Amino acid sequence: MSNPEKSVQNKSVTRLEYLHTFIGQPMQESFSPVGRWLNGTLLDIQEGTMKVEFLVREDMSNPMGVLHGGIAATILDDVVGTMVYALGREFAYTSVNLNCDFLNPAKTGETVIAHAKVVRAGKNIIHVEGVIKNPDGLIIAKCSSNLVQTGVKIPFDHK
Repeated sequence: MSNPEKSVQNKSVTRLEYLHTFIGQPMQESFSPVGRWLNGTLLDIQEGTMKVEFLVREDMSNPMGVLHGGIAATILDDVVGTMVYALGREFAYTSVNLNCDFLNPAKTGETVIAHAKVVRAGKNIIHVEGVIKNPDGLIIAKCSSNLVQTGVKIPFDHK
């Protein structure tokens, strides 16, 4: 993931197809530096949806030994942002807001799964939702966010 222009079997592929090649792998080579630090495992990515698994590490925890709210928000922001990147739009998008609710704790050493989905993809604004759940389906945190188109062009295809 570190080289978005990586050649996949010497053919031009979309961002979504490119990201598919990383399903089941840790995101240690994410093009996002914070994504590399979070180091989740990509479980699935489709047009407008994404699912990533994370181990709650000690350096992601607060003094009570549970997932820090700021890290939960970071997970959600990174996952929804990567999902929007996979849509293949000509210009980059950036978050203009991120509204989070923290509903249950996730303890250090536990695994959580972040799900993201596009609710509405307009021309300039994309509205998304994300949720972090434990393996039993208990909601740890959830968010809604609006991402706005920037003036930064990004490659459509990976060559």
